[in-house]
Amino acid sequence: MILLWLGGLLRRRSGRLFATAGGIALAVALVAALGSFLAASQATMTARALRSVAVAWQVEVQPGGDPDIVQNALQGLPGTGAVRTVHVTRTSALLATTGGTTQTTGPGVVLGLPPGYAAAFPEQIRQLSGSPDGVLIAQQTASNLHVHPGDRVVVGGSAKPVTIAGVVDLPQADTLFQKVGAPPQTQPSAPPDNVLLLPESVFADVITGNVVTQFHVARDAPASQDPATAYETEIAAAHNFEAQVSGAALVGNNVGAALDAARGDAAYAQLLFLFLGLPGVVLAALLTSALVEAGSDRRRAEQALLRTRGHTSRAVAGIAVTEAAFVAALGGGAGLVIAAVTGRLAFGPAPEGRSATAWWYGIAVASGLVITTVTVLVPAITGLRGRTVTQTRQVIGTRRSPWWSKAGLDVLLLVAALVVFWASSGNGYSLVLAPEGVPAISVSYWAFLGPALLWLGAAAVLWRLTTLGLKHGRVPLRSMLRPLSGRLARPGAAALARQSRPVARAIVLLALALSFAASTAVFDSTYEQQAEADAQLTNGADVTVTEPPAAEVTPAAGTQLQNVAGVRHVEPVQHRFAYVGADLQDLYGIRPDSIRQVTALRDAYFQGGTAAELMATLAHRPDAILVSAETVKDFQLSPGDLINLRVQDSRTKALRTVPFHYSGIVKEFPTAPKDSFFVANAAYLAQATGSGAVGAFLVDTGGSNQPDVAGKLRAQLGTAATVTDITETRAHVGSSLTSVNLHGLTRLELTFAVLIAAGAGGIVLAVGLAERRRSLAIMAVLGARRRQLRGLVLGEGLVVIAGGLIGGGLIAWGLSRMLVKVLTGVFDPPPDTIAVPWTYLAVTVAAVAVALVVAALAGARASTRPAVEELREL
Repeated sequence: MILLWLGGLLRRRSGRLFATAGGIALAVALVAALGSFLAASQATMTARALRSVAVAWQVEVQPGGDPDIVQNALQGLPGTGAVRTVHVTRTSALLATTGGTTQTTGPGVVLGLPPGYAAAFPEQIRQLSGSPDGVLIAQQTASNLHVHPGDRVVVGGSAKPVTIAGVVDLPQADTLFQKVGAPPQTQPSAPPDNVLLLPESVFADVITGNVVTQFHVARDAPASQDPATAYETEIAAAHNFEAQVSGAALVGNNVGAALDAARGDAAYAQLLFLFLGLPGVVLAALLTSALVEAGSDRRRAEQALLRTRGHTSRAVAGIAVTEAAFVAALGGGAGLVIAAVTGRLAFGPAPEGRSATAWWYGIAVASGLVITTVTVLVPAITGLRGRTVTQTRQVIGTRRSPWWSKAGLDVLLLVAALVVFWASSGNGYSLVLAPEGVPAISVSYWAFLGPALLWLGAAAVLWRLTTLGLKHGRVPLRSMLRPLSGRLARPGAAALARQSRPVARAIVLLALALSFAASTAVFDSTYEQQAEADAQLTNGADVTVTEPPAAEVTPAAGTQLQNVAGVRHVEPVQHRFAYVGADLQDLYGIRPDSIRQVTALRDAYFQGGTAAELMATLAHRPDAILVSAETVKDFQLSPGDLINLRVQDSRTKALRTVPFHYSGIVKEFPTAPKDSFFVANAAYLAQATGSGAVGAFLVDTGGSNQPDVAGKLRAQLGTAATVTDITETRAHVGSSLTSVNLHGLTRLELTFAVLIAAGAGGIVLAVGLAERRRSLAIMAVLGARRRQLRGLVLGEGLVVIAGGLIGGGLIAWGLSRMLVKVLTGVFDPPPDTIAVPWTYLAVTVAAVAVALVVAALAGARASTRPAVEELREL
């Protein structure tokens, strides 16, 4: 009997059955696709962190330690790969005589490298010119000494010169010359300006005195692809090794530091999964519930009919369980197929780490079963419990307002949302806290309450306003329906008032779906906008030419760069160092009238005025200076205060005092560090110090062909300067969230958002109209014309789309602003304005409108069938 009943449902109620399964499929597909993306993104973050490290560990032998014991302990440690001995010493100076003149550098570092070091750690040294075998000199040192391959250099304190074989770059100089064993919170010092790399045999022959022994170690990739777990594993291994050697050596854990940064970003990826994925799952569940609720009257009638024919409540319940199982199986299977297809379309064929694990697919199927049980099975079973056949068929009395409406819960939810938002977006609040060196990550999940309460509260308020408007707004409803249905406008308005709850449900569901689509799109667009801003801040412009610190390059050198094909404008930027009190800080000299032609200066980078206003201040008052917020706080500065900076005079090489006046705060600036620095007028700085030497040239290419232009500049400049382009920088800086396929995630989320929004509008309206065919047929029997019936159906569709668009737009506006503010930690730098993807929003609205129009037209067409035939089927 159960199979017979299921076959009848497939023949006569297939539309409602497949629509319900479609809601389940959307929820399952969204969980499976986003869950697989989360696992893939974590794997990508871990892989990227490991690739970014040239040497996993730098193990430094401590005074009194035995290098042989340390080396044996390292080689016996599980997970250890190549181990190479490196000798490090510091020298007072390097000297070279070229072209009849002698150049001398300041203090430097000399490394003794064993044979095969470059092969074991290929990312540590980048060859620029000459031979990789023999004595190598760093690019900046070669520029300071004016030497090339074949020239001879003397290490201070040694009488034996060495012949330079090649010039190299050290991409990871910050970690290579780190202070091993320093606390993680210690501010890292700048790498040395002068570096010489000697083969081990040459080092032993030339260097005498204090030598530090290090072991550079390669490590196997951690077993876990989760950055947090991999970090804990790597930290534990380092601590275990230090305990084995009993303090004879300390570990500079470079791979641990890289994973430390990645684990915070992985926590943000989890937050993005919850913020952007969970609402979609809830919407799919609500969509399924709305579809089931639309057929509740018919289901009660069918259950009453079965019990009238002698079937027990247990048998009827068994039919309900079978129907729910069929819907869950159909929706779950379809959802997994959709997840696999959309994942491939969104992320491409098998990118790194992109494996949809069975674990996430199992969670997705389980979520589908839960949604089916709650939305399909529970209402069917509760309708049978303790009720007679007559009670099952009838709904007696008028429906009262829900308890939450009487209690004003909707208003309370909005107030609570504002309170939580105020607390979670205050100064100093961090959504994810991952202290350096501390394995535990603190994630403030309670911040979810703000957007969640706003979403629920706004939906409840919209439901209240919609039901009140439909019940008490018959006059405007009649005016709207009259052009469509003529004399049936009055009964049509009365019908909408009586059906206020189903119509309000459709409007609220559509509004929530639209707000989900819009807020997701706004967040993704804002993220992409700020990722680009981060790359431009770090690189400075489309292409940046950085001069060695000791080079005396004048602004006129920019003319040669200007003549390179593809270059639109070249902007020189001075880079000096200045003392304020006892603090040494970076000082940048810019041309305020033209700096904005090559790089974006956003208002969010400044405080005390807009970007345009503060650039105008620097231009009209040459001694004005912009100061970092930290310096303003430390020195208790007020606008207009005199600041005396000590800057090196290029003529005497002594420090001289240069007066400036504090005119505003600069929080971010292209090429500047994250901490304290100054921005001043380049002409005033050059006049005060006697030199207009340029630290970097910012090159504008019009936003295109950056790698090509950078390649031409490298060919022209050789090793005299460092050339970087924004395309290369974009792949290496900022949050490791940028390393995952964000474009694929965006396509995935927005595709599901459109599907849910279209389903919320079109399917719910279509099912609702199908369940009211009896009313339309009765109107036809009483004399209503086909044009009038079509007008009533189209009028209801207009009410749903108008209410959904207005409500959804308002909810999306508030939710988008709240999401961007709460998730400020994801953005670097924080946005001053949110990015609104108008094209996508227009496509979403168009898709929803098409779905509603198709549903309304289908309902209108059904309403024109012969009334007798329609009533016979019903």
